[in-house]
Amino acid sequence: MSDQFELSSPPFDGITLVRFSPSNPSHLLVSSWDTTVRLYDVDANEQKAKFDHRAAVLTCCFADSSRAFSGGLDTSVRELDLNTEKVNHLGQHADSISTSNYSRDLNVLITGSWDRTLKIWDSRAPTPQQSSHDLPERAYHMDLVNNTLVVAMASRLFNIYDIRKMEGGPAQQRESSLKFMTRSVACMPDGQGYACGSVEGRIAVEFFDTSAEAQERKYAFKCHRQTIDDVDHVWPVNSLAFHPVYNTFASAGSDGTVSIWDHKLKKRLRQYPKYHSAVSSIAFNTDGTKLAAGVCYTWDEGEEGAKTAERPSVFIRKVGDEVKVRSKRDG
Repeated sequence: MSDQFELSSPPFDGITLVRFSPSNPSHLLVSSWDTTVRLYDVDANEQKAKFDHRAAVLTCCFADSSRAFSGGLDTSVRELDLNTEKVNHLGQHADSISTSNYSRDLNVLITGSWDRTLKIWDSRAPTPQQSSHDLPERAYHMDLVNNTLVVAMASRLFNIYDIRKMEGGPAQQRESSLKFMTRSVACMPDGQGYACGSVEGRIAVEFFDTSAEAQERKYAFKCHRQTIDDVDHVWPVNSLAFHPVYNTFASAGSDGTVSIWDHKLKKRLRQYPKYHSAVSSIAFNTDGTKLAAGVCYTWDEGEEGAKTAERPSVFIRKVGDEVKVRSKRDG
């Protein structure tokens, strides 16, 4: 298929996150259970750098074109120099680091951990850790749009922060409108709200505005489900990614599929052909021309499934008109 290709030198174990550079549409970071973070130039289809860690890496993010950050099971927050492959240890959490985002407005890294804290870091400061903020539960996933940070936690809790006013605590605290554990979250590029996915094949579309009128627009829908021989199979929604231009979004599931949704029309625009394994993470690049998909076994079938699991892959798909918002009459 000419609209998609597989990266050479993929990780050897499960892919935890794929993330494109905020400035270079061809640079992709991939973190993995194989204890590495890898930098790829997807246009050249080559691995440019590799960073080894002491344990599985759960999260990574770019600061700019030459620096990135990582965290995972070894609890250390690392700054990665993408040109020299040097590593700078900024500090620690008390438990695994599950999620991270970088604010280019404030030039700070935000990390979330199973130790029930958020930490703010400035790698240029003599003491990089700027602050620590207690959470009611373990942090699972976060996303940031402008200065609004959405933190998805265990027990289906959500905290929403203005990162300029962290000391005042969360601006909002919410409970998920989905009944099962949160597996994914992504903020709308227009800053209006976010989408979250659960382990039980559902996505909720939420809005930051707390007015009754705005809250009436929120909704949830079923996805990543299949009926096989009259039995309903329900898969986790592992990852969500909004298109940077059109505000449509992609969802990835353990069913091995990626779908594109128009959340305003409440319609699916496209489902791409199924991959060989679950899709653990997806990301659009900065100009919205490519979609990266980490494809690997995600342990939904336990030890038994691992015996027949295929090796991990990272696919890069050229994105076409399917991600564009359609008018209602196009339907």
